[in-house]
Amino acid sequence: MSQEVRNKIAENVQKQRILKNLKREELSLLLGFDNSYISKLEKGNINITIDKLDKIAKYFGVDIKELL
Repeated sequence: MSQEVRNKIAENVQKQRILKNLKREELSLLLGFDNSYISKLEKGNINITIDKLDKIAKYFGVDIKELL
């Protein structure tokens, strides 16, 4: 996955999290992810799997395409 794609996903996940008024730690707990996972994701530092991206999209009630 290119850095450009990781950055776009990071931006979109952060936008959705802020709209829900959640802290990173809160979102991690709600999704069952490691505490630092959302932080790394929002910094564009990890390659997220489709399964995890789908889980995030479902939590936010958006189509996975909106996070891409």
